[in-house]
Amino acid sequence: MYLALLVIFLQCSELYAQEKGKVFTFNRVEIKVEPPGKVKNGAPMSIICHADISKNSDFQLKHNFTFLKDGKLVFMTISDKEVARYEIPAAKSSDTGDYECRVRAGAKLRSSETIHVWVTGMTKPILTADKKEVLEGEIVKLRCELPEEVPPLEFFFRKIKTNSEPIEKRIPEQNQNFSEMEYYVEAGDDILQFDCFGKRQVRSGWESSQHSNKTLVTVKEPFIKPTLITRPSNNITEGDHIEFECSTVVAQMRGIEIIFQKNRTILNSVRDKKLLKYSTLATQEDSGEYLCKVEQGAVSKITKLNVFVSELFPRPTLSASMTKLDENKDLILNCSINGLRRANFSILRKSSSGDILLKKSRVLAIKVNVNDTGSYTCKAEVKGIVKESKPVRISVYAPVSKPTLSVVSGSPEVVLGKPLQLICHSVMGTPPITFTFYKGDEIKKNVTNDTYATFLDEDIGLNDNGGYKCDARNNHSSGVKTSNILNVTVIVPIRDASLGSVPYGEVEVGSDAAFLCSVKEGSWPIDFKFFKKTDHEVLLHEVREYSDRTIWHKKTMKRKDTGTYYCMASNRASVDVRSRPITISVILAAWQKGVIAAFVLTAMAGAVAVALWWFLRKKKKAKGPSMEMSGSALAPNLTSEKLTRPPSDGNYYSGSGYIEDNENHMKSTDDSKGPDLESAEVDYTEVEVSTLDPHRVTKPQNVGLRYMPAALKEK
Repeated sequence: MYLALLVIFLQCSELYAQEKGKVFTFNRVEIKVEPPGKVKNGAPMSIICHADISKNSDFQLKHNFTFLKDGKLVFMTISDKEVARYEIPAAKSSDTGDYECRVRAGAKLRSSETIHVWVTGMTKPILTADKKEVLEGEIVKLRCELPEEVPPLEFFFRKIKTNSEPIEKRIPEQNQNFSEMEYYVEAGDDILQFDCFGKRQVRSGWESSQHSNKTLVTVKEPFIKPTLITRPSNNITEGDHIEFECSTVVAQMRGIEIIFQKNRTILNSVRDKKLLKYSTLATQEDSGEYLCKVEQGAVSKITKLNVFVSELFPRPTLSASMTKLDENKDLILNCSINGLRRANFSILRKSSSGDILLKKSRVLAIKVNVNDTGSYTCKAEVKGIVKESKPVRISVYAPVSKPTLSVVSGSPEVVLGKPLQLICHSVMGTPPITFTFYKGDEIKKNVTNDTYATFLDEDIGLNDNGGYKCDARNNHSSGVKTSNILNVTVIVPIRDASLGSVPYGEVEVGSDAAFLCSVKEGSWPIDFKFFKKTDHEVLLHEVREYSDRTIWHKKTMKRKDTGTYYCMASNRASVDVRSRPITISVILAAWQKGVIAAFVLTAMAGAVAVALWWFLRKKKKAKGPSMEMSGSALAPNLTSEKLTRPPSDGNYYSGSGYIEDNENHMKSTDDSKGPDLESAEVDYTEVEVSTLDPHRVTKPQNVGLRYMPAALKEK
């Protein structure tokens, strides 16, 4: 509200000044700090702002000064003077920052440059503890406060133990000027000291405070460190009775627990008691480090004790006459102790279900079989102390049987270029068995396995048709057994099938055709198949041949046999090879062609004769009037004869029938002609030559019809 009134007042002053003709301008605005340089924490500090203003006359002007730190308003004042001060009685590290001054006069505003103020040092923190006296295992809660500092801050708590380096923990605080920390009081802590200090980040790095006051915390023990003793305390020998005692003094019995252990193994424990006892018959394995541990809540205290037990007698040794032997051989096992002959001995065989006692003696003699293979030990007992020897492995071998060599796939053959896998197997024989594979006289592979071994031959050639064998042997003294020689047939796959025919390309109807299918390469027998292509593949013929080719004779070819043919060949390599297709056309035979040609020619000749007869007839009709004027006695007879032939005869266009009728007619005409007929024919011939117009064939027909009635009337 006051700020609004101030703005209104300044605006009114400006209006008033303008009305009076008062003019002013800002030259510059300056800001500085006193004392200059770094300011110590707690020392007084002043931020001074000066406005340099020029006026056209001596008149009074109100100045509105605004002080900002890091862009935020920290102080504001109004003055008639051109200088204003922001007083800080006791500078703190939080006063460190970038300061700026803004001056408003009338409607004009001017800002100064920024100046960095650095207040060195921080206020001393205050540390408090919620307890002054605690038990081991309890928790102390500490609080560290920087009362005059502004977050974000970082707090550091220190735990100080006598004759040891302080343990420091850091806690950042973003929103408050204090921090809290809980400390666990460990066993062995007696008098603890705590202090703290703070840090804040400034432009040049980190600013640290002084260390706080030290706070003392007294620690009490809930129980003392345990005591561990043995009886007897020294010179312990195997077979002696040894007793351990672990004890402590407690302030409160409830929740106390004593644990006795060797290495990581717990041997005994008690609760709500201050004494623990443990006894055992001493053995050499009992030598080592023992621990007595007392625990109550989170507190645990340990006492350690090393115990050494002297050896009463050394570990026995088991010896064997042989460790690898054939079945039905004699085996002698002997158990002994170096330097000691009197002991209770026993010989045992190891088993997954437990040790099997073979004999209570130091010596065992047996005739072995394969089932006697295994591990054997012996035990010796003196004064209740039992010791066991290291195990001895006995292996009994049965001889291997003659191995059998076979192809894994079953059939003793292999496709050229494909791998061949063999298996060598011995039915009898104690493993491990070593198998050796031979190809010819060359060793290809050695394999050690239980009862069988495999060999993969990836280098198969055309001449690899036999010579495989294998050996089998183990540690039996009988030596090596060899299999029979395995002969393997190499199957050559079919290559390049081709199809031909005789005759090739065209076959006459009713004749035979021979199809020849052959391959360039392939093992016998070969399966040949002949196909004809239609909407679907049609198998015509198949045969198995012990040859690289076959001929299929097809009898009496028909027109429907026209089409595309191919053949397919395969053998035991199981690869079908297809030939290129050939096309066969079934055509008519020569005599069939002659019949058809004769029929066609006869039809054509008949057509020509009919056309000629028709032409002559029409022309004769056209010449009727001229014939009458010549006074020939033959013309009416000839005309009458030709008109009497029936034009609607059904054999008129029947080809050969027409030719026969015409010939008979011509013969009868020749027989009846005389001198008058010859002269008439000469006259007729002259008329034909002089009047024939091949381009107007249809005209004489109409003319002849017009003159035909006149000729008939004269007759």
